[in-house]
Amino acid sequence: QVQLVESGGGLVQPGGSLRLSCAASGSIFKINGMAWYRQAPGKQRELVAAITSAGSTNYADAVKGRFTISRDNAKNTVYLQMNSLKPEDTAVYSCNADITRRTNWGLSSRDYWGQGTQVTVSS
Repeated sequence: QVQLVESGGGLVQPGGSLRLSCAASGSIFKINGMAWYRQAPGKQRELVAAITSAGSTNYADAVKGRFTISRDNAKNTVYLQMNSLKPEDTAVYSCNADITRRTNWGLSSRDYWGQGTQVTVSS
C-alpha cells in the first residue's frame, strides 16, 4: 500500500511563512505528478500548486509569487513553501500524488491523498 503523510501546518500571523511537507511511503514504483490542494470552510477544494516528475510547476493565480512547490524525488517528498501568508489562505491543505505501483498484474497508477493539515492565518 501507499501512504502520504503531511506535516508543517499550524497557526501563523498575516505576512508570516510556513513550509508544508508531504512524504510518500510504501510499495512505490514511480511518483508522477504531485500537487497541493486546499479547502476552506464552505468552499470547494481548489488546486494550489502542482509539479511534474520533471520539475515543471504551475500555481493558482491567488498564490503566484508567494508560494513555491518543490519535490525531492530521492525522498519521495513534495514541499510547499508559503510566504506572505494572508487570512484568505486559511484552509485545510492536502497533498495529492499520482503514483505507479508494481502489482502482480503489472504496473498500476492512481491518485493518492494525504490526510490534510490545517493552516490558519490570523492575528
